[in-house]
Amino acid sequence: MKILQYLFLLVLLAFFGAAVYIMTQDGTFEVNSSQVIRVPKTTVFDYVNDYRNWETFGSWMKKDTDIHYNYPAKTMGDGGYCSWNVNSKVGLLKTNRVSEGTSIDQLFDFDGTTAKIHWTFKDTIGGVKVSIQTKGTVNLVSKVSSFFKGGVAIILQDVFAKSLNNLQKTLVYEMKTFHIKVNGVSQRNSGYCLKQTFTCTLKSLPRNIKISMPRMVHFFKQNKLAMNGKPFVYYDMYDTARGLVTFSICIPTTKQIYVSPGSDITSGEIVPFTCLKTTLIGDYSHTQEAWKQARKYISDNGYSENTAGKYAEVYIKTLDDIKQPSKWITEIYIPVFPKVAETTTVVTTSEPDISTDNTSDSTKIIP
Repeated sequence: MKILQYLFLLVLLAFFGAAVYIMTQDGTFEVNSSQVIRVPKTTVFDYVNDYRNWETFGSWMKKDTDIHYNYPAKTMGDGGYCSWNVNSKVGLLKTNRVSEGTSIDQLFDFDGTTAKIHWTFKDTIGGVKVSIQTKGTVNLVSKVSSFFKGGVAIILQDVFAKSLNNLQKTLVYEMKTFHIKVNGVSQRNSGYCLKQTFTCTLKSLPRNIKISMPRMVHFFKQNKLAMNGKPFVYYDMYDTARGLVTFSICIPTTKQIYVSPGSDITSGEIVPFTCLKTTLIGDYSHTQEAWKQARKYISDNGYSENTAGKYAEVYIKTLDDIKQPSKWITEIYIPVFPKVAETTTVVTTSEPDISTDNTSDSTKIIP
């Protein structure tokens, strides 16, 4: 009996000693990790800059299936953030400052563990060197749990290494795998929409669409408005000589909605027109190639563009629907004059028709 008491006392002393040792350890940490990603710097930067993409490469986000993510209207750039809930605990990741194409500074906060995260992006041979530096402090519970796994620095080093490796795999395959199909001449239906119009440089067009489209969708959700179809973009002016573009982010509505005067969101009408429909399955970076193939089809088949009509891109499947960029679906509509005695097919924009006969079809994977 005394032996058992002594053993119990020794275990208790050992446990107490270990607890004291752990609690007296420094709760701060600093971790650095880097990897060369074999894609252009702009592509990597834009992808990391938007929190909606993080589920595709963040190793901790991919592993924990119990996490519920919350994405606001602004998920990229200065002030962008995302939050999550897991086991009744709330986490927050927020962007404090962005140096376009160069660096991103973020703040991490989860259940008392806080950290500052600094990303840098530098061109190098074969791609871009992506580096992550983080400094922070852990709460007592995290300090104890991480101690038996080698310490928080060891854990984070593994997390960052796996995340950067996931980023490499995602961008090399997902961003560069795409499929283009010229579906043929069709007729766009009429209807109503709400829209927001912008003017910017051609260079900044993709980024501005990425920023403004989620905000428009958020506006509909916030005001409990019914969407009567997928979001789309109307191109009102496309001036290659001056490098400027005026475009409208539009969402179809079930009826005409009038907006208060002075609002930057206005009521619009969807005008029916004859057009050439082209479907892009893949990341938006291949949009210009899709437009190029569509215009080649117009030239090869004796059509003429109707410049008085509306040029449109309809976003059938986006990041909000599926995380893999290789599965995003965009429909492009170029207004054309119908040929004499030619009949056109009336189509909707719910899903792409990739079975139409007498069309041009191409699939491409860039090595």
